Amino acid sequence: MRVGERLGITRDEREVLRLAAELHDVGKLAIPEIVLQKAAALDATEWSFIHSHTLIGQRILSSAAALRPVGAVVRSTHENWDGTGYPDGLAGEAIPLSARIIAACDAYSAMTSDRPYRAARSPEDAICELRRCAGQQFDPNVVDLLCEVLAAEEEPAAKLAARG
Repeated sequence: MRVGERLGITRDEREVLRLAAELHDVGKLAIPEIVLQKAAALDATEWSFIHSHTLIGQRILSSAAALRPVGAVVRSTHENWDGTGYPDGLAGEAIPLSARIIAACDAYSAMTSDRPYRAARSPEDAICELRRCAGQQFDPNVVDLLCEVLAAEEEPAAKLAARG
């Protein structure tokens, strides 16, 4: 939400951002638990399950008219700035701003959390990875603002990374 505020999105847009951030992985409810918890590399079929979760999430959310805008954002949370993401191969400004914010924030959260397939990374490493992927996977402006927000929250690693 703080990144959205810094980008000047409206109150209504921030509400869509908030809901989409909370619900962006709702489509994973349809993914077999064995795939989600697998510690080894996923095969092509398992990856197709993972890649379908944004579409499933959009379908779930779009069943309620009031949540259709949220569903549209959820659909785009795995699009990449350079167009290599899924499901639509959107690039740059064609990706909804809220989806770009969620992508960067979720990546930071995921990297700094333990997963079945790897241990959590340090905040410093996560910020370095975000910066490395800015302009490819992530919107560079969103990454810069996320680093500023983390630095403002006095996360020591973020303060160092925000300096460049």
